[in-house]
Amino acid sequence: METRDDRDSARREASAEEEETAVASPVPGFAALTVVIGIADEAWSDAFGDADLVALTHRALAAAARHLALPDAIETEVSVTFADDATVAEANRAWRGKDRPTNILSFPMVQLAPGALPGPLAGDLLLAFETLAREAAAEDKPLADHLTHLLVHGFLHLMGHDHVEEDEAAAMEATEIAILAGLGIADPYRDPARRPASHATD
Repeated sequence: METRDDRDSARREASAEEEETAVASPVPGFAALTVVIGIADEAWSDAFGDADLVALTHRALAAAARHLALPDAIETEVSVTFADDATVAEANRAWRGKDRPTNILSFPMVQLAPGALPGPLAGDLLLAFETLAREAAAEDKPLADHLTHLLVHGFLHLMGHDHVEEDEAAAMEATEIAILAGLGIADPYRDPARRPASHATD
């Protein structure tokens, strides 16, 4: 069973280069949530600009936290590392036995049930730029919209949501759709012939 120390070690190994520049900040619009953002691959900065990437992350996570009705009195922290395929592939291999990159990996500090409240540290999200860019192009959607979806998706995992079983997947998808709609982003599941990459690879 993974421990908090295991996850802390995994995060350090997966994002050693960005640790010095990681910045913690309360999320505007949901001050009880603090996000520690590390940019480990400059492709993210080139695509978005650092300030816009931080703003997009804050906006996505705040929308998810509000939708889940997390109380303002519950303070919790999420670490988000913007990395590359190689970093994510190594973490995926080490922690899930899958020898390939994926779009996002979620490392919850505690395995919550949906609706349960997180502790002071909710967990870590690790994203791969190349995979996200390929998926956005293949699905013909803006990279910012796909990133927002995956941040919401990853945050829901930290809050105990999953999509292993069909009923769990349906509930999680409905929650994602509602959160994204509030952000002005189209339903990523609207085309049943093309399942979005978030559920296909995480």
